[in-house]
Amino acid sequence: MQLPGALRPRPRTWALGLVAIIVALSLIGLGIRAGRATPRPGLWTDQPVVSGPTATVPAPDWVRLAKALKPGVVNISTKRVEKAPNIPFDPNDPTERFFAPFFQHQGPHTVRSLGSGFVISPDGHIVTNNHVVEGASQIRVRLSDGRELDAKVIGRDAKTDLALLKIAATGLPVVPLGDSAQLQVGEPVMAIGNPFGLEQTVTTGIVSATGRVIGNGPYDQFIQTDASINPGNSGGPLINTRGQAIGIATAIFSRTGGSIGIGFAIPVNVAKPVVTQLADTGHVVRGWLGVAIQPVNPELAKSFHLAGPEGALVSSVVDGSPAGKAGLKPGDVIVEYDGRKIAGAGELPSAVAETPVGRAVPLAVVRDGTRVTLTVTVGKLAENEQAAETPGDQAKPSLGLALEPLTPELASQLRMDSTRGVVVRAVQNDSPAANAGLRVGDVIVEVDRQSVGTVGDVRSALAKHSQKEPLLFLVHRNGATLYVAVTA
Repeated sequence: MQLPGALRPRPRTWALGLVAIIVALSLIGLGIRAGRATPRPGLWTDQPVVSGPTATVPAPDWVRLAKALKPGVVNISTKRVEKAPNIPFDPNDPTERFFAPFFQHQGPHTVRSLGSGFVISPDGHIVTNNHVVEGASQIRVRLSDGRELDAKVIGRDAKTDLALLKIAATGLPVVPLGDSAQLQVGEPVMAIGNPFGLEQTVTTGIVSATGRVIGNGPYDQFIQTDASINPGNSGGPLINTRGQAIGIATAIFSRTGGSIGIGFAIPVNVAKPVVTQLADTGHVVRGWLGVAIQPVNPELAKSFHLAGPEGALVSSVVDGSPAGKAGLKPGDVIVEYDGRKIAGAGELPSAVAETPVGRAVPLAVVRDGTRVTLTVTVGKLAENEQAAETPGDQAKPSLGLALEPLTPELASQLRMDSTRGVVVRAVQNDSPAANAGLRVGDVIVEVDRQSVGTVGDVRSALAKHSQKEPLLFLVHRNGATLYVAVTA
């Protein structure tokens, strides 16, 4: 079954085939150890098939590249056992009574799926997507010469949707890894994979965009391409004109279930440190800052006295976290991390991802319009934590916002630890509050950086507000906090 209009990882199974899309900013800073991107000797090569800089190649020699690289691309077939779904039936409905025996007594069943991967070392290390092999009880790899071998999972990383496999073989042809940081929009690329089980399929296109955020996890910075990617391509390489893998195909956007020219690949520079750690230890170690962050839009930039919409706005800080110990506060805007400028909130997770756990890192933040330098010692991210989250009275008629007191019952329902704040009871359509993104159920805990505990407090804060700047609300939503700037 294909679900139109969705971003789909390919494949898991074509009957299931979908990753939930949540455009969220990563929560609680992260980091893959710096210096680990250099592989142990022999893990992979970056030797291009075509020598010299890309600019010296007048036109892509796709025939030559396909012939050289197809042997390094493999077909991956998996088998896993799934429990039958527990489907409730209405005993009073004659139709459901008829069909109930056919579904209620089904036991576990075997699900098979297909995907792609590519060899990165002659001794049998293979890179693919995590969703291709997740939960599999059996993994088989078919090589270009027709051999079929059982594969062992060396390690998986769900956060980047990457997996490293190993087969018992030597002398295998490999696909060299390139430098995805050098990719340019409009650059020609080639995808190799097994769409719909059709092995060794080659398609070409261009790089449509880089750094694309699709809500697929905390490390969103995908390469977008119009090279045809379909179910079964997942885990296959995206190749540049030098014959190097610069991406790993992972998802498509489609209203039909097939390619419509919008495919996504994991940049190989994201994969390198992950693959190195998986090869060394079988798992990935990440750092932890302990902050929730959000983007800075033009309205928030005015509220926080920034020159423009830049940096990562800290909406909350975990007590006792590295960020808390370093003195970071909600409302700080991180504009520089370890000497690297943070132009947008999405850049912070990848910057922290390159930091070794335990390293002291300088942070430049804008606090109340003043630049402040802090030093934070990066901690270790626990596996059950996420990375850095990127995310009755009328208060004031012109805002289109109605509020009510936060009772203990409401606080419990909204996952609040205290009853401080007021609840948004209603938001008028097309009002300043609605346009700013305030929602019913939001709990306003600050207005213009001042704590509020009652609707009266909100009224007082609004009365004192200068009309020259947007109103700044700190709200609690779905267990997290974020800032919202409302232009009246």
